[in-house]
Amino acid sequence: MRKIFLTVTIGIILLSAGFHHFMTTDYSLRQNEHRRKLGAVYMTLNNPFYEVIDEEIRTVVENHGDILISRDPALSVERQVEEIRDMINLGVELIFINPVDWTKIEPALELTHAAKIPVIAIDTNVEDDSLVVCTVVSDNYSAGVQCAEHLLKNSSGGKIAVLKHSQARSSIDRIRGFRDKIAENENFKIVAEAECLGQLEIAMPVMEEIIRVHPEVNIVMALNDPAAMGALAALQNEHRSGNVLVYGVDGVPETKEMIFSRRMTATAGQSPRQIGKIAADRAYKILAGEPVEKIIKLPTKLLSAENISAADLESWD
Repeated sequence: MRKIFLTVTIGIILLSAGFHHFMTTDYSLRQNEHRRKLGAVYMTLNNPFYEVIDEEIRTVVENHGDILISRDPALSVERQVEEIRDMINLGVELIFINPVDWTKIEPALELTHAAKIPVIAIDTNVEDDSLVVCTVVSDNYSAGVQCAEHLLKNSSGGKIAVLKHSQARSSIDRIRGFRDKIAENENFKIVAEAECLGQLEIAMPVMEEIIRVHPEVNIVMALNDPAAMGALAALQNEHRSGNVLVYGVDGVPETKEMIFSRRMTATAGQSPRQIGKIAADRAYKILAGEPVEKIIKLPTKLLSAENISAADLESWD
């Protein structure tokens, strides 16, 4: 009998302890209330460059025990504005933005400013930088200059086609850097320019049309690597891939392979990992009330057949 009583007593104690744990532990969704929500809205996620940036930001945010909400407006300014409006309604405390259009994004930034939500611009500037706390970009002008310097060193002259994306300040700066440097040698002439939004599937038919209208083109300067790959595909289709120099900006593994195998000339390599990490680091400084730099420009590195090795091909710095 005593044994039974002891067993029942122990059971009551354990049950009480379990009941106390149940009553004091929050099993509802409210346990996430202390987790901060941050937002990230890119111009597109149809580009591995932005996928890497998002991955790095997400790692930092989740290591802080917080939540990152990412959106892809698929190159639509109107959709990007609406997605930012939704982020405000969701109660995010900070937004990373990679604007579809560096001038037309202002209405969305005015919304975040009115809501007192700090914004970090990533990869490309916005026109009114008073509406963002910090901008983290590559030195895009220098990237264009680096491509032009390589061209001037390795060619005596030629006819150039430019593939651009005029809605993105990063593209504007790259093409301006290239154009300014190439102007030093009158043997080089830009004979064709076309918009491609930095997308492979748009750059390819655009380049095919350029070749038909300007068969003399023997140099291509593309604002980024996806556009460069679109140009390479078009050149291959037109049986011109062996005699046209093609430049890009990014340094994605696929273009590194093309450069290593001498199918592409060079690219100004960026570091999406560093852009993501630095942007996330500055986000938590901002949330802590600490001062941050207004603009951070990261250097680019020209990658060409002269300095790329097999060991470089799979990584993306």
